[in-house]
Amino acid sequence: MSVTASSLPPNENQEIIDFLRRLASMLTGGRNAEMLQQAASIIETLTQRAITAEQLCLNEQEEHAKSRELREAADRSAETLRAEIVSLTAQLAETTRQAESERTFFAEESRSLQARIQDADAELAKASAELEELREPVTGIDDSIAIVPVDSLQLARTQFDFLAAGFAKTGDVISQTICQIGACAIDKALADNVPAEKN
Repeated sequence: MSVTASSLPPNENQEIIDFLRRLASMLTGGRNAEMLQQAASIIETLTQRAITAEQLCLNEQEEHAKSRELREAADRSAETLRAEIVSLTAQLAETTRQAESERTFFAEESRSLQARIQDADAELAKASAELEELREPVTGIDDSIAIVPVDSLQLARTQFDFLAAGFAKTGDVISQTICQIGACAIDKALADNVPAEKN
């Protein structure tokens, strides 16, 4: 709300002051001349006060306008910050949900891989035990033993080596071990056959 002081223009006030002082100087003295001089001084003082008050009022209006602009700018900034906080809160919630989902997925994958590793270890232990059994020397010969030509055994031995190398490249440890078991069995049969040939 703007307030405007309604004072006489400075030129008109100055004319009145000059008139009163001239009129006081025309009088021969006395109470009337003093009152005219006093009235002129009072008008002059009030004029200066009115000018000062008007300037202060204008300054206050300008300060009020600046304060209003600053308040409106602060309100806009606060609204923007509130919107950013809401957006960031939503992003944080989504990121937390995704992280929890990924944690659950990786935990399940870890359990699955652990179970597969345990199964593979069990299969490997079983195959290793069978390999050890085949490496043990044969204590006796019975009707379950077949006679096979040495060339056929050597060919089969070469095939087992080829297959074992192929499975090793693909990382199939179980199949590689089975092929090695077969190769060892043939090696054992060939080794057992050497003394028989010498006799």
